[in-house]
Amino acid sequence: MTAMGFDNPGGPDVLRPETLPLPEPGANQVLIKVAYAGINRPDVIQRQGFYPPPPGASPIPGLEVSGTVVAVGEGTPPEMLNRRVCALVSGGGYAEYCLAHAAHCLHVPEDMPLDVAAAIPETLFTVWHNVFERGWASDGDSLLVHGGTSGIGTMAIQLAKAFDIAVIATAGSDEKCEAIRELGADLAVNYKTQDFVEEVKGFTGGKGVNVVLDMVSGDYVARNMECLAEDGRHVTIAVLGGLKAEINMATVMRKRLSLTGSTLRPRSDEFKALLADEIYNHAWPLFEDGSIAPVMDQTFPLAEAGAAHARMEGGDHIGKIVLEVAGG
Repeated sequence: MTAMGFDNPGGPDVLRPETLPLPEPGANQVLIKVAYAGINRPDVIQRQGFYPPPPGASPIPGLEVSGTVVAVGEGTPPEMLNRRVCALVSGGGYAEYCLAHAAHCLHVPEDMPLDVAAAIPETLFTVWHNVFERGWASDGDSLLVHGGTSGIGTMAIQLAKAFDIAVIATAGSDEKCEAIRELGADLAVNYKTQDFVEEVKGFTGGKGVNVVLDMVSGDYVARNMECLAEDGRHVTIAVLGGLKAEINMATVMRKRLSLTGSTLRPRSDEFKALLADEIYNHAWPLFEDGSIAPVMDQTFPLAEAGAAHARMEGGDHIGKIVLEVAGG
């Protein structure tokens, strides 16, 4: 099979095609003939040399795929054979075939295009776990999400609104703020021309939001804490603005704040299976009936994975970037 890998870390141009043996599914695994693969920020960070795959995972980038199951391993339900699925994977998505844990797959209905399906798993699993499980968001709450036009941001806005959560989102241009509003955000803040702390305080009448989903970290953390209401929850899922933050612990005590965060890729198969089961029962019906769909930015052929990475790093995209492998 053909896959897109790299010999040494570097810029987008280090990605190049290679020929690899066809993987064979082990116990509780399926082999997916990949139609499309989603592009995610962790793929970029891996290519740069800062996010190595966990032990046992494929060194090929790619954390989500869609396609058709063409082989099943021992212990896998035989009815999964020939099923259209999308899947969260630990690596290997930028290839014509990809292994996935059977319990990490979601069945794709016939009327859902496979490019759309490939754009769902990584952001859906990440947002569901961090906003609803770690952030304990529930109806009537309010959420501040940074990077509102990213794949994570667009997913967080839609999921939150589906569960009656007020959403404030930030972005770096008026065009992106308009896109955020069209998705349903109650307030869009251009962080380049507006102070999001003051905007949050004004929108909430000084109360603050219940949850912050933070992909920036660095000096944003202290500002996020100013945005939080009493008993607020701050959830970090990326550190694009820096690894370290200086915070006032008196604020944590006074507001009774909870600061948490997570990375999804290294979690156990058992954890991801439980997460997939909860998503299938509570969130997946919203995708099956079309209530929620990922915002699609641009599709690149598999051989142009480097160009796809360059678009993500350029920061002009709105929504998800995907690779077309076999189409469908």
